[in-house]
Amino acid sequence: MSGALGETPGSVPAPTNRLWSGQAQMPSVLARQVEIVAADGNYVITRDGQRLFDTTAALWHTNIGHAREEMARTAAEQMARLETYHVFGRFVNDKAVELADRISALSPIDDPRIILGSGGGDGVDSALKLARRHWQLAGQPEKTWVLSRESGYHGLHGYGTAVAGIPFNREGYGSESLIPETARIDLHSVEKVEQTIQEIGPERIAAMIAEPIIGSGGVIPPVEGYLEGLQELARRYDILFIVDEVITGFGRTGEWFASHRWGLEPDMITFAKGVSSGYSPVGGVIVAPRVWDAFYKDADSPIYRHGITYSGHATSAALALTNLDILEREGLVSRAAELEKVLQRELTALEQHERVREIRSAGFLAGVALVDGVDGPALADRLIDRGFTSRVLPGNALQISPPFTTTDEEVRTLVAGIKDALDSSA
Repeated sequence: MSGALGETPGSVPAPTNRLWSGQAQMPSVLARQVEIVAADGNYVITRDGQRLFDTTAALWHTNIGHAREEMARTAAEQMARLETYHVFGRFVNDKAVELADRISALSPIDDPRIILGSGGGDGVDSALKLARRHWQLAGQPEKTWVLSRESGYHGLHGYGTAVAGIPFNREGYGSESLIPETARIDLHSVEKVEQTIQEIGPERIAAMIAEPIIGSGGVIPPVEGYLEGLQELARRYDILFIVDEVITGFGRTGEWFASHRWGLEPDMITFAKGVSSGYSPVGGVIVAPRVWDAFYKDADSPIYRHGITYSGHATSAALALTNLDILEREGLVSRAAELEKVLQRELTALEQHERVREIRSAGFLAGVALVDGVDGPALADRLIDRGFTSRVLPGNALQISPPFTTTDEEVRTLVAGIKDALDSSA
C-alpha cells in the first residue's frame, strides 16, 4: 500500500516513522537511526538504554548539560503565568524585554538593539536583509552584495543557503546562489579578500559575514590577524561587518563572545544555540547604533519589516534568562576556558596518529581532521559503540564540542575513546 510503513519491495527499508531528518541521506540512515529518549547531564540515553557521552553538545548548543530541573521549573512556571505573547507593533512581553536587556549588557557592541527570533537561521536572514535595507536608507542602493567565507555555515534559511561557504549547502537550486549578489571570500588571506572586494567593487558590497571559528565547515580557527583584517577592510571600504556567533556566542571560546576574544566591534552579531543551551529555540541579532539609528530617529523613521511569530517567545526568553543565570552562577564561561587547555593537551596524543591529518582547535571545540581514505562515518559509528555521540563534518573532520559542565576526566576518556576507535579502524 502506498505510504504504508514497513518494507518496500525492491528498495531500501521503509522508515519506521515519518520523520524526514535534517542533513541525512535518508536511505542510508533508515535502518540505523539512533533514537534519543532521555538525558542526564553530559550524557544522552538511547531507546535501547545505551548511555552516550555528548561529544558534540547536540548541535554545538548544550552548554549547561542536559535535563536540568531548574530549566524545567522555569518553563513550567512561565507557561503557567504566560506561555507567550507576540512582540509585533506596540506589544511586547516582559521576558522578551528582560532578555534583550540582558544580552545587551553582555554584548561587545555598545548600546545595541536586539532582534529576537527562533534560531540562528532567522538571525542570519534578519541581519542580511537589514544590511541591504541599511544602504537603501543611506542613499546607496547599489550596495547589495554580501560576502561570506569559504567553508562557512550560516544556517539553511534563504539567505543562509545563499551565502553558504560549504558548496553542497548552496548548490542544487537552479542558480549559483539562491539569493543573487553573493560571493565567497578566502578562508585565510586578508589580501585575497581585498582582491575580491576590488573585483566586485566596494561600492556594490553591503556586508561581509564571518564565523570567528568556522564550525560546521570543519572547526577551522582563524589565522593570526585574519578577523581583525576583515574588520579593517570593512571599515576602509564602508562595508557592514557581521560576525556569526551562533556557535561561539555565550561562552564557547572562554569569553561571552568570540568578538571579545579577538577584539572585534562588529556592526551586527548573530546568535542562537548557547543563549538557551538549546532548552528552547532562541536566536537573534545584536545590532549596533550605526544600523539601528535610522529606524529609531523620529516620527518619520521607516519600519524594518522583520519578525516571526515566535520572536520574543516569553517561555523561550525565560529559559534563556535562566540559562544565562546558570552560566554566570557556576562560572561556566571561565570553565570553558579551562577546558580548552585540557582538550588541547589531551589531543596532542592524536597529533602523530597515522590516521589523523590535523588537529584544529580554539576555545572548547576541536576538529580531528582524518587522512584521506579513513572512513569518517564508520569511525563515528565505532565511537557510538564505545559510548560517545559523534559527528563528521566536511573535510572528514570529527567534531568535538562537549558541554561546559564536562569534567577533565571525561575529556581524557573521550580522547582515549577516539584513539581506540582510530586504532581499530581498517
